[in-house]
Amino acid sequence: MQYANHYGYSDVDPYEVVRVVSDKTIEIREMKVERDDSVKMEFVAGGFAGHCVNQQDQKWHISSDESRPVIRIRLGKRGWKCPHGRRFQLSDKPKKFYDYNF
Repeated sequence: MQYANHYGYSDVDPYEVVRVVSDKTIEIREMKVERDDSVKMEFVAGGFAGHCVNQQDQKWHISSDESRPVIRIRLGKRGWKCPHGRRFQLSDKPKKFYDYNF
């Protein structure tokens, strides 16, 4: 696994694995993400201010960002977590998802 994706409610943010400390501890760093403007988000009336009907089509440019701080996450009974309680899932691919309808 090269990546640890942070799942915060319905949004997902990509982190890269910097160093494996042990079987239950790894160091990760948040990655740089930029929205791919080739996909235009379509909004219709509804919800609080609008409803995005094609949010599953969103695309992102994801790259390493060495200026970001390195944090440690640990494996517990309920999965990978940082000291602040944010949850992560390890993956072979970085993932970014922004929930426009939340």
